[in-house]
Amino acid sequence: MLSIFVESEHLDTVSTIISTENRLNELIDIQMIESENCKLSIKSYQIHQSLEWSENLPPFLLINPLPLQSSNLLCIIFLYLGNWEKVYEHSANYPELSDEIDLINRLSFGVSIKAPAEPINNFGTFDHYRRWHNRAVILHYGGIDTFIGDHQIKIAYEKAIETAPTAIYRAFTAKNLATFLLDSGMLIEAETVLTNSLKEVESSAIQAELKAVLYGIWLQNLTVPYNYTLLEKTKQTLWEVLQHYENQGRNLPLGLLLVDAAQIANFTDSFAESLGYINRAIKIFTEENVPELEANAQYRKGVLLFTWAQNGNVQFYKGAMEAYQEALKTFTQESTPDVFAEIQHHLGVIYSEIPDEAKKKSIWAAVSVSSFKQALAYFTLQTHPYEYATICNHYANALTKYPEAKLTDNYRKALDFYEEALFVRTPYEYPYERTLTLLNYLEACWQVHEEDPEKQRKLFEDMLTKAEEIKSLVNDEKLIAEANNHLEKLAELAQML
Repeated sequence: MLSIFVESEHLDTVSTIISTENRLNELIDIQMIESENCKLSIKSYQIHQSLEWSENLPPFLLINPLPLQSSNLLCIIFLYLGNWEKVYEHSANYPELSDEIDLINRLSFGVSIKAPAEPINNFGTFDHYRRWHNRAVILHYGGIDTFIGDHQIKIAYEKAIETAPTAIYRAFTAKNLATFLLDSGMLIEAETVLTNSLKEVESSAIQAELKAVLYGIWLQNLTVPYNYTLLEKTKQTLWEVLQHYENQGRNLPLGLLLVDAAQIANFTDSFAESLGYINRAIKIFTEENVPELEANAQYRKGVLLFTWAQNGNVQFYKGAMEAYQEALKTFTQESTPDVFAEIQHHLGVIYSEIPDEAKKKSIWAAVSVSSFKQALAYFTLQTHPYEYATICNHYANALTKYPEAKLTDNYRKALDFYEEALFVRTPYEYPYERTLTLLNYLEACWQVHEEDPEKQRKLFEDMLTKAEEIKSLVNDEKLIAEANNHLEKLAELAQML
């Protein structure tokens, strides 16, 4: 439903115009009191358009106001309703409006656009500001057919902010500039733009729109160990934006926000809260019929449950497996091989760890092996060495948990995969990761049975070397204690031999 404010003297005119289109009146809510919910305001024989904060359309500024004419009003109404055939039909009699409508269409669908010239006329007018803003938007979001440097986009936005007629228009342009800076990794500059703009505007709704970008900047700055003050500030700001979207009924942005809320809740170890957010996001994306976003939320749910299961809560492996399998309906090997491979990596771990009766363990082991192989088919040593090492380490861990095989020694095979991981996890680049793999390697070695005395001696020396190496890699007392425990057992073994 599209809300339009209409002054009483224009009510008959507007009603007549709307009635010319079959059943259009069913989609229009005419209000006699102007409010923030009104997309259009009809007053003084003019059509005034409100700023498009919702991002349903590109942030392009059309001629504003427009003369109150049937074709103009119907053009803008159908633009908000997304009926492009009708939009073009009703803009045909106004060439300048028609050209700008075409630009919005091109921006919406990623069609190539020619870079507009810098404005040189009408300085000090709304139109001068509007053209600077639109130049920035086209350079930023348009498929420009010539090379455009980031500095040109930044300058265009800054010129628009400089020439904006009011604080609200400055905030509108500032939000888009901050988004560009955020996407370009210029986080400090983006935060400065937004904090300056927030000081200028009083509307809580507009502040929420600016904070929707601001919390995203802070979210990128959250790294382990988390800054508690920044974490709480991010959480509070996200909650304000979430309430704003919910009040406006903006379901898709709300769903995306809930995914971020789940991530932040997880940072604070609020598992139930995090799971609640992600489940709500999945429900929204399902109802809105956006399978890609639903699959992404399922993937994020899988990661969440997988992480908690890895931290000792094995009951969550089943939920993680189900979420990942839902995500795989969209993230196929052909369409998104990287995501597919990462999910297979986690499924390989899950299938080796998931609690079940003993007679089913062999089946789980078989599908676990298959998943690890699919993950390693994409994350190879040559293309993704870090990921390759991580998967090899996890595959080796899984091999030590599989039921005993008749034809192969799982522990000996695990040592081979640990060695693959150690090849990448060098002492200088990844000392902590190398330490964990070395400890895993040593645990597996105790289960390897060597009948040949020479092979026994080599294995013993190998274990001794690796246990000693750990003490030179890290200062972690717990890890060093584990290494010393292996050295003590090796010393006892040496006396027995």
